[in-house]
Amino acid sequence: MTEKLSETARKTVLEPLLANGWDMVEGRDAIRKTYEFEDFTEAFAWMTRAALWAEKWNHHPEWSNVYKTVEVTLSTHDVGGLSALDAKLARKLDGL
Repeated sequence: MTEKLSETARKTVLEPLLANGWDMVEGRDAIRKTYEFEDFTEAFAWMTRAALWAEKWNHHPEWSNVYKTVEVTLSTHDVGGLSALDAKLARKLDGL
């Protein structure tokens, strides 16, 4: 079962993500990052690859796409905030 990140885990898990361009969402226990690509096709291809991992892990991001920009917000709705699944998916998205 997925659990909300403890304060100790937040420091260990979130610090590397925040150093890599993720930001805390004001007013929510969530993280957000904006990815920019060469064009729409590259952005959409990245979203397709990301969707396959999200489906495999049954953990789906909130995201929006405008032309070559994709904004991603991660939070685990089942626990009401950030969980290890969010960190795992964030790391995968950064590596795609």
